[in-house]
Amino acid sequence: MTGVVRPLVPGIYAPLPTFFKADSEDLDIQFQTAHAIRLIKAGVKPLLSGTMGEAHHLSHDERVTLIKAVRTALDEAGYTDVPIIAGTGSGSTRETIQLSKEAAEAGADYSIVILSGYFAGALANNRKALKAFWSEVAEQSPIPVIIYNYPGAAGGIDLDSDLIVDLAESSPNLAGVKLTCGNVGKLTRISATVSEPSFAQTHPRKNPHAPFLVLGGFTDFILTSSIVNGHGAITGLANVAPFTVYKLFEISEKAKVDPSVLPDAQRLQGIVARADFTIAKAGIAGTKGLLEKLYGYGGSPRKPLPPIEPDALTALWEHPHTQELIAVERELSGKA
Repeated sequence: MTGVVRPLVPGIYAPLPTFFKADSEDLDIQFQTAHAIRLIKAGVKPLLSGTMGEAHHLSHDERVTLIKAVRTALDEAGYTDVPIIAGTGSGSTRETIQLSKEAAEAGADYSIVILSGYFAGALANNRKALKAFWSEVAEQSPIPVIIYNYPGAAGGIDLDSDLIVDLAESSPNLAGVKLTCGNVGKLTRISATVSEPSFAQTHPRKNPHAPFLVLGGFTDFILTSSIVNGHGAITGLANVAPFTVYKLFEISEKAKVDPSVLPDAQRLQGIVARADFTIAKAGIAGTKGLLEKLYGYGGSPRKPLPPIEPDALTALWEHPHTQELIAVERELSGKA
C-alpha cells in the first residue's frame, strides 16, 4: 500500500516464530498471519525472520513470502499503519544488503541486522570492520536498519556503547539497536545520548519517522529502560503473553510522570522478569510448545533444532513462574 506512513515508535515488538507444517516443514501461512494479528490486538508489533523466527533456516524466497503474507493480512484486517520489521542479517555484507532490498520490495518497513558469527575470530575485536558492516548496510538499504546486538547468536561479537553511539551519529539510516546482550548499563549509556532532544537535531535521521530507538532484547528490565529513557523491547516473551508485556511497558512509561503507579509497575516487572528467565531457557522450541498449549498452534522448529520434550514442556507449563504470568495474561486479555 503506497503512501502509508508507518512510524517506528517506542513500544513492544515481538520476534514471531516461523510456523511450519508438521508433515513437510513448509511455511504455515495461516498460523503465521493469525499469530501476527493476535499480537497486534494486544498492542505488540511484529518482527519477522529474527532469531525466534529461525531466520537461519529460511531461504530468501521464504523470507519474502512471510513479509508479503503478513503485510496482506494486516492490511486486510485494517492495520495498514502497523509496520513490519524484517530480519535481513546474513553471512556477508553483500547478501545482507541484497536481503534488505528484497525485504523492502516485499513490504517490510524496517530491517534488523545481526552480523554473522562465522568469522567472529577475525571480526569480534576489529572495530573498523564492525563499524563498516552496519555503516555500509545502512547506507545501501532502502529501509531504515536496526542494529541487532546478540553475542550469543553472533559468535560472541558484542558491540560496546561507544561503538553503537558512533554508528548512531554517523549513519542516518540506522533506526535503533536491540540489546539482546542484556546489558542494562549499556542501554543506559546509549539512551543518555540518543534520547536527548539535541541528538535528533544534531544527527537527524534519513527517515524522519524512524528515530534511533534503544530496545531491550528481554523483558526483565523494561521498567529500568523506561526510567532511563529507553524505548521498550523486542522480546520473544511477547509471543506468549502480549497483553502482559505491553501493559508492563505502558505502566512503566506512566511511572515516569506518575510515581503513584510505580509499585504496580515494580510488581508486574517482577512477574514478567521471573517468567522471562524461566521461559527463555527453553528457547524457540519452548516458546512454540507454550503457544501450542495456549492457542493450539506452535509446532516444532525446523530440523536440526529438536522440539521440546513432552516432560520438559509439562514442567515448563506447570512452573510457578509460567503459571503466574499466564494468570496475569488471562486477566488482562479478558479470559480469566
